[in-house]
Amino acid sequence: MGASTNEAQENVAIQVAEQMAEYLTVGTVTNALNMPSVSAEDAAKLAPYINLASRLGSFAGQMTTGGLTKISIEYEGKVTELNTKPLSAAALNGLLSPLMEGVNMVNAPVVAKERNIDVSEVRHERTAHYKTLMRVTVVFDGGSFTISGTLFGDKPRVVSVNDVMLEGSLGNRMLLVRNEDTPGLIGGVGQVLGDAKVNIANFHLGRNKEETAAIALIEIDQEVNGILLEKIAALASVKEVRALAFG
Repeated sequence: MGASTNEAQENVAIQVAEQMAEYLTVGTVTNALNMPSVSAEDAAKLAPYINLASRLGSFAGQMTTGGLTKISIEYEGKVTELNTKPLSAAALNGLLSPLMEGVNMVNAPVVAKERNIDVSEVRHERTAHYKTLMRVTVVFDGGSFTISGTLFGDKPRVVSVNDVMLEGSLGNRMLLVRNEDTPGLIGGVGQVLGDAKVNIANFHLGRNKEETAAIALIEIDQEVNGILLEKIAALASVKEVRALAFG
């Protein structure tokens, strides 16, 4: 009865508005029923990690070509000392958003569960090669994909794609080129992009241990269309090319 008075309803409305303002300005989450609570202190610490988790998840989502069956989110190093629940929610949101509409950080875990996607979160106590490391692995109809990343300062960086080790920035526009490890790729891709007036901001290369397969992760300043992707895919050593967008 007391909660139904005008004064009580006004106080509740004010409290909700204040909590929403705190979330939008500093990232604090309090009294939430469907997502982990985050203090103001934790929100400041988590911000760069949430960005990394979201981009790794988005990367994996954009590389998924079939129905998802399993998602694994792993943490190593310094990140294991933090509240990783918001990070996993950010990774799931980034992953599922390219694949379906209406997904956000709050409902992403629920959406995954409703679709019978097996989601696991693993914290490793072993010493990582980096101070902090996140790894997102997806299994889907017809294949799997793994992406690992870390933070350089507060900036997200990729450190491996499947079995290929490489270190590269995660800008807003990226190209991923999977190719045979033969000479001429850099010149060929550069020529195609240059002819189309697409500027290369960063160009990162890596190859597997057998030195047979390689990956180029290219940050670009302009969007690319399907015709341009087809020209890159037609280069002699290229096996696959994907345009990726973040942010």
